[in-house]
Amino acid sequence: MDMKRHYGMDWLRIGAFALLILYHIGMYFVPWGWHVKTPHPMDWVQIPMMATNSWRLPLLFLVSGYASAALFAKLGAPGAFLRSRSARLLIPLAFGMVVVIPVQPWIELVTQHGYAGSFLHFWVHDYFRFGTLEGIVLPTWQHLWFVVYLFVYTLLAVLLLLLVPEAARARIADGAARLLGGWGILILPLAAWMAILFAFPGYRETHALFDDGPNHLHYLVPFFTGWLLRVRPVLFMAVARTWRTAAVLAVGAYAYVAWAIWAAPGEGPPPVGVVTWFMAIRLVQGWAAIVALVGIADRFWNRDHASRPMLAEAVFPFYIIHQTVIVLVGYWLLLAGVGPLATFAILVAATVAGCWAFYLGGRRVNWLRPLIGLQRRA
Repeated sequence: MDMKRHYGMDWLRIGAFALLILYHIGMYFVPWGWHVKTPHPMDWVQIPMMATNSWRLPLLFLVSGYASAALFAKLGAPGAFLRSRSARLLIPLAFGMVVVIPVQPWIELVTQHGYAGSFLHFWVHDYFRFGTLEGIVLPTWQHLWFVVYLFVYTLLAVLLLLLVPEAARARIADGAARLLGGWGILILPLAAWMAILFAFPGYRETHALFDDGPNHLHYLVPFFTGWLLRVRPVLFMAVARTWRTAAVLAVGAYAYVAWAIWAAPGEGPPPVGVVTWFMAIRLVQGWAAIVALVGIADRFWNRDHASRPMLAEAVFPFYIIHQTVIVLVGYWLLLAGVGPLATFAILVAATVAGCWAFYLGGRRVNWLRPLIGLQRRA
């Protein structure tokens, strides 16, 4: 295994989380359900949103799989790997669920269900009910479901590391790298996604962990592909051969997706059990875009910059706080009756400022660092 740091994957991780923040700002305007909404959702916003909808989360799991494999290579033992990942994921998750997240369901209840209590009343009397209120499960992990799923996939990786001897793991990795070599990196994961789609037609994501089986299968494909990219870097050669074709496929598939939404902007999801061309082409768009982005990162971004270490460190704190900032500021703008263009500009500026304040403030205080996903300073 090549132990050199792949800076392109760092930049890809930074860019993927930046896009996620923009996507969640877009959720304020699009006619899909969310925690706080503009009074007049705009159908056309669905079209730019769908440019990243099919690949933004799988890409995060792929870069997380790559980073997890790099951390395991550095620590060298499953136990040390699990301890490190537990501290980095579970402590911020608990802090987020108790302190960062609660204002989000309160605003949703106030704006969409007529809840009359103050935030303090909600946090003291309703948030920790371990039940539902107006269909919302409380307490909740909201957008931090990604952290929960990533920790579960970490547990699965640790289990495999403990049960499968090192020599057998090497043979499995070699065999998988041969299968994914050449055009396999583009074809086989996409084929796995298609198989999941047809095995569980019309499944809906829940982000509730225990009833989200098809979704887990969908995300485990990129997670372990990312892990394999780290332990068998020869796969970057396969990406280099295929990423241009993948980019063309992704753009073509997105053109169909955009046309379908433009032609029928208000069309709801099909009945459970139905597989449509739209679903299948979204999968083509999703995996082709991921291969293309990894190829671009490998070809053009695999170089360091003075800003990279801080940006790479800031990614997780930004992720923890960004949605709460968006929902809170969006709520204030909703009450103030601010127009959509000004709202978008203010949301972008406020979210960027809030994320930097959360990160820069927390990183300076040693006992706060683990709460925002950073390691303590020695």
